Formats: sequence, C-alpha cells, structure tokens
Amino acid sequence: MSPSRRHELLAWAVPRVRKSRDLDTEDAERARLERWHDGLSRALPVRLVPRFHRRFSVVTETLTGPSGEFPAHVITPRHVEPRVTVVYLHGGGFVAPIDAFHVRYVARLAQALGARIVLPDYPLAPEHSWRDSHDAVADLAGRWLEEPEPVVLAGDSAGGGYALAVAETLCDRGGPQPSHLLLHSPWVDLTTSAPETASFAVRDTWLFLGKLHAYAAWWAGTPDDLGRHEVSPALAELDGLPPALMFCGTRDLLAPGCRLLASRAAASSWDLTYVEEPDLIHVFPLLPLLPEARRAWRRTLAFLS
Repeated sequence: MSPSRRHELLAWAVPRVRKSRDLDTEDAERARLERWHDGLSRALPVRLVPRFHRRFSVVTETLTGPSGEFPAHVITPRHVEPRVTVVYLHGGGFVAPIDAFHVRYVARLAQALGARIVLPDYPLAPEHSWRDSHDAVADLAGRWLEEPEPVVLAGDSAGGGYALAVAETLCDRGGPQPSHLLLHSPWVDLTTSAPETASFAVRDTWLFLGKLHAYAAWWAGTPDDLGRHEVSPALAELDGLPPALMFCGTRDLLAPGCRLLASRAAASSWDLTYVEEPDLIHVFPLLPLLPEARRAWRRTLAFLS
C-alpha cells in the first residue's frame, strides 16, 4: 500500500518546519543545545488540545535523581474515574522536551481509554545522561504499579526506548509488572549495531546519522554504557516482558533497531507485535490527519482495551 497524499505532504513539511539538518560538529551541536536549554520553558505545552484545562486536571509531582529534581505531570480527564494508568516517555532524541504533539496524543489516549497519564519531564542530554533519571522514573512506574488499575508503559522515539528500558528494569526487580507496552518508532539500539542503518539514513529527511551518534554518546554518558539495557534495551534479555505493540515506518532511521528488536523478540518468549509500514516516516502514529495514523490508532485502542 502506497503512502497517502497527506503523509507525503507531511513527510515533506515536517523536516522543513522543524529545520531538520545534521550537525556541523559535536562541539557546535552541544553548545547550541545548551544555549537552547538555558532559556527553555518546561511548562506543559497544551496549545494543541482545545480547552485543555477545562477537560483535564494536572497534578505535578517532583522526582529526585542524582543530579537534582525534575517534574512528572499526572494528567487526568475531569469527571472520570481512571481505569488504567499510562506512563508515557516522550521522544526528542533525549535532547528535546515534551512537545505539544506529545500532549495532544496522550490527551487522546486519556479520553479514549479513561486513563490517567503520567508524563515524566526527564533531564535532557547533553547536560544529563540516563543515570540522572532512569531509576527515579522506574521508581515512579513502580509506585503506580502498586495501585489497583493496570499500568501501561508507552513512548515514542527516544521515549519508546526509554519505556522499554524501564520495563526491563521493572522485570529485573520483580514485583508487579505493567500490563502492556506501546512503542512508537522506538530508539532501542544506541550502539547503532544494525549494518543497514546507513542505507536507511539516505531516505530519512528528518533524522540524521551524525546527530544519532552524538545524542547516543551523550545519553550514555560513557562509551562503556552504550550497550547497557538502560541505554540500548534491544540488546538486553527480553523474556518476561509484558505484551507489546510496536510501530515503525521504513522511511525512518530507527527502523533497523526496531527490526533487530523484533528479531530478538521472536527468539525469546516475549509477545511483541511489530507493525512495520512501508515508506512511512518517523513516529507517524502521532502525526495529525493521516489515514495511516488513524489505522495505527484503531490498532492501539484494540490492543490496550
């Protein structure tokens, strides 16, 4: 099935609107990101959700990691008794904060599932690595697992990999486990070990190989940590994880990592359903007005309901 015209329009427009380009040098990219982070507002971006504050309540709690405190927002539809909790880890290459499209997507999930959404705003690279938030986020998910409602771990892109890494940590700890995992174009192999990655980079006009390597190194913190399960969860033990649904398109630099994860899952006892869509771009299920996103949405609700 060929991509829709709307998809092709967005595939052309999104990289231009986001001014996507590869880095010049790692030092210049680090300096650019640090300048951006210095002036960054970390307020919850709700502009794409009409009447957000009339429809949802937000309670923000403070988590503490080795480098300091960071917030986690709990978003709940008003006048609804939540039937499920979704802990959602946002994407952005570990260098970008929660985006308005993330809030739009989780608000739709909250309404459709009767769910509360837990949205950690974790510290960003290059100033921070996985060590500054991972245990605190896993502890947060563990606390919600003590409540009677089922807990879903979900995320997109870097956040999808983060969600899988947290699920692996919870599995290692024992105790209550999430009911499901939902992964949109997850970044699951920061070692970039899949040999076909370079060929996928040729077709992806949104993600770039130079940034992929730099952001991976910053998130890992040290070269020795790149292969750890907290950083590259596709390389970890997969047995015992909860049922999962993963989406990715083939016009996506992260597709080789998703294929690697699917292959390793097939050799384990993990129940992973991998939906790979030909010629679709990165995180297509989160993009507005796409027939392909509507198809993914229907499959997501069927999986989580």
